[in-house]
Amino acid sequence: MTLTSQDVLKAFERIRVFQRGEQRAVHKPLLILLALARIAQDAPRMVTFEDIEGAFKNLLAEFGPSSAPNSRHYPFWHLATDGVWQLDGPADFLNRPAGATPNLSELRNLHIAGGFAPEVDAALRRDPALLAQLAHQLLDAHFPETLHGDILSAIGLDLSTPRTGESTDSDRQAAPRRDPKFRERVLRAYEYRCCVCGFDLRIGNITAGLEAAHIKWFQAKGPDIEANGLALCALHHKVFDLGAFTILPDTYSMVFSQHAVSGEASRKMLLGFHGAGIILPQSKDYFPRTEFLHWHEKEVFKKPGRPQA
Repeated sequence: MTLTSQDVLKAFERIRVFQRGEQRAVHKPLLILLALARIAQDAPRMVTFEDIEGAFKNLLAEFGPSSAPNSRHYPFWHLATDGVWQLDGPADFLNRPAGATPNLSELRNLHIAGGFAPEVDAALRRDPALLAQLAHQLLDAHFPETLHGDILSAIGLDLSTPRTGESTDSDRQAAPRRDPKFRERVLRAYEYRCCVCGFDLRIGNITAGLEAAHIKWFQAKGPDIEANGLALCALHHKVFDLGAFTILPDTYSMVFSQHAVSGEASRKMLLGFHGAGIILPQSKDYFPRTEFLHWHEKEVFKKPGRPQA
């Protein structure tokens, strides 16, 4: 069976991602991206869990919630139920109920292998542009743009190949749409300065290096409203999305992660703000909402936090 590009893209749009309440569901997307990088590197279709486990664990530690690495075996097993992934191993083991997730030792000791289904793998290998388009699709759907380059660098995937294919009207209607005025409204709320460091450079009438960050990510259905936005310079936007710091909802003070370390040259710009309050927006209507700050602390922040003075 030969799959078209649209067949492949649609198949991956339909994969079931783990969702419990508002928990981030990044395990399957990161595993798929890692497998795409293997294709780009002309690696074999199938790979044993123990051979990919270390790289996958590191990805989850860097770009997932703090608890994500502990469940790294789940997507390797459950992606097979989505029709795009295949497992190889002892027949009696593979025939166990799909919900009976094996533990780490079982996957390692039985040398269970996984990889894209043959027809999916063949379609991606013969069309590098399709592989790049699928990677973009996964990144756009599950991660803020600030992290795309870091994820690609971590897996060793070069997406210099341009995207191909035109989106249909139904595709555009189905995809969530960002509010193009979100950035301007958030920057205005914070009076065009970074709420962490006060950075406020303008070149003529253009605000430079200042961005509107979602507290609860757009990819996690975070709304485009001022109370879910922070005006941040490019540096503090990046480290906020990486979980280097979070903001307490009662005091609006910043807590930096114990995983965030810096030398003296950059300490003032990062860890020097630990315990300090953010620069609040000009109206209480725009203050960061508690529900969004709780989401960021739970789903993005790299625990544990540094002690409060």
